[in-house]
Amino acid sequence: MSETLHIVGGGMAGSEAAWQAANAGLRVVIHEMRPGVGTFAHRTGHLAEMVCSNSFRSDDDEQNAVGLLHWEMRQANGLIMAVADAHRLPAGGALAVDRDPFAASVDARLRAHPNVTVEDGEITGLPTEGHWIIATGPLTSGSLAEAIRRATDQDALAFFDAIAPIVYADSVDMDVAWRQSRYDKGDTEDERTAYLNCPMSKAEYEAFIDALLAADKTEFKEGETAGYFDGCLPIEVMADRGRETLRFGPMKPVGLTNPHAPRIKPYAVVQLRRDNKLGTLYNIVGFQTKMKYGAQTEVFRMIPGLQAASFARLGGIHRNTFINSPTLLDGQMRLKSQPNIRFAGQITGVEGYVESAAMGLLAGRLAVAELTGGALPPVPHTTAMGALVTHITGGAETKTFQPMNVNFGLFPPVEGLKGGRRGRKDRYKAYTDRAKADWLGWLGQTRLDAA
Repeated sequence: MSETLHIVGGGMAGSEAAWQAANAGLRVVIHEMRPGVGTFAHRTGHLAEMVCSNSFRSDDDEQNAVGLLHWEMRQANGLIMAVADAHRLPAGGALAVDRDPFAASVDARLRAHPNVTVEDGEITGLPTEGHWIIATGPLTSGSLAEAIRRATDQDALAFFDAIAPIVYADSVDMDVAWRQSRYDKGDTEDERTAYLNCPMSKAEYEAFIDALLAADKTEFKEGETAGYFDGCLPIEVMADRGRETLRFGPMKPVGLTNPHAPRIKPYAVVQLRRDNKLGTLYNIVGFQTKMKYGAQTEVFRMIPGLQAASFARLGGIHRNTFINSPTLLDGQMRLKSQPNIRFAGQITGVEGYVESAAMGLLAGRLAVAELTGGALPPVPHTTAMGALVTHITGGAETKTFQPMNVNFGLFPPVEGLKGGRRGRKDRYKAYTDRAKADWLGWLGQTRLDAA
């Protein structure tokens, strides 16, 4: 093939798009500004670096929409899922990975691909010629974001995202904490003990909430009015919504039994999830924060078991940029005003590593079809992939468009199923059975064999 596909951004979406296109025979150039131009959150120049959680969330492909998306990506020879599986860590029913080897492996596989070239350097404008995918993610550089704003005649939408702190495992007091996945979930002993749990009494919880609410926090700059994504709220924002909010959220005590005091039910529990294969690092689950660094160490050491905690990374908050995709993109993920450009990943208004990679996978396949003289049929909106792309390219309300994780609420209902909580398990299984059949049917019609 003589055509070249240019991809701006080497995160989850850009890496997956490049893999799909290169395997189909296209020449691909990935333009990545790191490490020459850094960001608040990245530490390396590796492609597909994980900057927030190390989890791809639930891997249950029968009862969970994101687990179904995992399954669909695996069926489509997805790079991100293949490498995630190779660097999997015990995490109960979740797919968590050893983040540094994961990124290094994605980076190595793409750089070794004969059809892929990685060019360092920042792209500061929207190209008018050639075929491009913009997959710059939530930390799009200011210059490119301004170029997008000018080209679309709209202000880019934005929200604030937060990252959770990471603790050195040997600094956790295991005379207080214990190892257990919620409800002992997992097929192996390693998975069933993948989390560290720190219990709190009612008095300890109340004191923690008081300190959390009183702590010094990062303030927004003047003129910044972006909101938060509800799936990644800072803990202090949740606490401000009600003193019991955290206890029914990331600090819920259900499904756990403290072996140090089995007859005492904790009032709240803080969970830490393994962050690397060695088990030397753990991230505090759901503890995204905008507290200042000094306040974080003081407040988090109030957690029983973390009184002497040493932090490999403290939490933080950063601004995420995304476009109003339902207004700006067509059904092929192309910019309506410049159809030589596609958008993919979090900049389109999907939220999460998996969703970003999935939109990269689809954008790569759509580009291959177009550059080889064809067009793919629409992805069935009964699939997880189709539900997401339908949402961002026209299904969402444009005036209130906000980042969205994949969820069964985006799927068309399955007729004839009973509702209510009792019927939910059957309903979700019906969604996933239908999606799998439809996804395999779509893949069968759209084989992308290398030329």
